[in-house]
Amino acid sequence: MAVSMRKVHKSPTGGLSAKGRKYYNRKTGSNLKAPVTAKNPKGKAKARKDSFCARMSGVKGPMKDEKGKPTRKALALKKWRCGTTKKKTRRS
Repeated sequence: MAVSMRKVHKSPTGGLSAKGRKYYNRKTGSNLKAPVTAKNPKGKAKARKDSFCARMSGVKGPMKDEKGKPTRKALALKKWRCGTTKKKTRRS
């Protein structure tokens, strides 16, 4: 079921606003939750974040539009902090 989302339902920083999640859940009977934005989530939150990042990172499409602004995809990945983990390198 395609649900038409208005501007008021979209968060300017990526994803849906609380109002947008409530609207979508009411229309579809689903249970969307807020993004995991913690720097170091544990347990189920970590699994949810890892799953979202893996799925969303594989979505085809540009990270910036024709005008150079970040796309909704880029904003969502940034909000969820996908790809922000820095691997420590050992120096000898």
